[in-house]
Amino acid sequence: MWKCPPGFCISEICVFLVKNMNLEFKLILFCIAMGLSGCGHQTDPGLDFKPNLVFVFPDQMRSHTLGFMGKEPVLTPNLDDFANESVVLTHAISNAPVCSPYRAMLFSGKYPVSNGVLTNVTSYAGEYGIQLKEEEKCWSDVLRENGYSLGYIGKWHLDAPHEPYIDCKNNRGEMKWNEWCPPERRHGFDFWYAYGTYDYHMRPMYWSASAARDSFHYVDQWGPEHEADMAIKFINNEGGAYRDNDRPFALVVSMNPPHMPYDQLPDRYVKMYDSLEGSIDNLFNQPSVLDTSNRWGKYYRRHIKNQLAMVTGIDEQFGRILSALDKKGLEKNTIVVFTSDHGDCLGKHEMISKTNPYEESVSIPFLIRWTGKILPRYDDLLLSVPDVYPTLLELMGLSHEIPEEIEGTSYAEAILGNVTERPSSQLYFIVRRSSSKNTTEFYDVELGDRGIRTHQYTLVIDKYAKDSSNVWLWDRKSDPYQMRNIAEERPELLETLIEKELKPWLIKTNDPWLKYNKQ
Repeated sequence: MWKCPPGFCISEICVFLVKNMNLEFKLILFCIAMGLSGCGHQTDPGLDFKPNLVFVFPDQMRSHTLGFMGKEPVLTPNLDDFANESVVLTHAISNAPVCSPYRAMLFSGKYPVSNGVLTNVTSYAGEYGIQLKEEEKCWSDVLRENGYSLGYIGKWHLDAPHEPYIDCKNNRGEMKWNEWCPPERRHGFDFWYAYGTYDYHMRPMYWSASAARDSFHYVDQWGPEHEADMAIKFINNEGGAYRDNDRPFALVVSMNPPHMPYDQLPDRYVKMYDSLEGSIDNLFNQPSVLDTSNRWGKYYRRHIKNQLAMVTGIDEQFGRILSALDKKGLEKNTIVVFTSDHGDCLGKHEMISKTNPYEESVSIPFLIRWTGKILPRYDDLLLSVPDVYPTLLELMGLSHEIPEEIEGTSYAEAILGNVTERPSSQLYFIVRRSSSKNTTEFYDVELGDRGIRTHQYTLVIDKYAKDSSNVWLWDRKSDPYQMRNIAEERPELLETLIEKELKPWLIKTNDPWLKYNKQ
């Protein structure tokens, strides 16, 4: 579709026509210009040439819970429609499937060893300096430097709690979770309506942009609904109250559900699944639900309906945000991304949620829409979280602004449907906390899990001591539920994957774990 060239808008077309053409021809070309340019629907000047960005990511939503994927009986009508307008990356993963490491990778474009966020940011981790560095140059900093108005709404979870701790429910236990983010640590986000970690979805808490550390407030509304309300206000921007109308914008909306606790959601979403009880019962027959009578089988049975209902609630709120863009006339000039920080086993494989290499934990939704610019389709690109940073900046015309030190790779050309080099695997990374806090190796980067995921295989080496490890290898094509470890049966394949895939990743990310790898 033809677009107005920079600096040449409808008013200038009119002046040119009046001066240079006969009346009938002027009217004809004026109508063509109005119909084809797209400028007539823009409410914010200049946005036709710098795309906006809306980035929505709920917490703990596995890719299986997308209705159009057909893997679980979940109702996601808005995401189903959105998929028809988007590039759907069917093999996107969370390389370190836990909240803070994902978020640090997303914003820094680096893997955990390089950005320093090895595990969830808590009061314990904070004692070891684990939080997003103030000096880290995030993609939001780059957008800010290039004239964007930025907004952040919802969960942040990148600042370590410190004394005196914020007086809230998530900070009542021995380990503290929630913390205020001071303005100098917000990485370019000028509109701020967020919290660190707060898992009470029916009465969430927030700090506004100008609020001091002790000036948070609570809202008696389901968190995702309230955050969608705020996102819509940011998009509509009545009276210029939320952003600069003369600048393009980037908005991040980070919703907490479908993160636990699973019973904190409006009843209307749960009731939508009353007629689907039989379909939900069929999920209990999956081999990864090892025993419906034991602790984790009961856990899965107790929570699956509510979790799916939460996803339906997220879908509804995401649909409201999309509708606001349409009504504002910004659909064609806004890149929209829907993804998640990691998945959730929900008791499958006898795992409570994340921090494991099963598909339910690592596989995440990734849908990206740019109407008129990218061709809707499914794509099996092996996208990793640090790749999002350079990919978005290149799509937004800022490839020259991508810092050299980031470790992600831009796959903008792949998103645009062009032939380009593609990765053959994705890195899997988990650092585990010592059972004893009285040790100099409370978070030992030389231990833990490292692995890779290809289109067919998942390889994981769990190094639980300097000279001891467990190895898992799954063929997900013949064994999609990852029930059969073939590491001992396929030693040649194991060696090939370690040498050709895993070691290059560890070298690229300067991972000390490689030094003690005995494989």
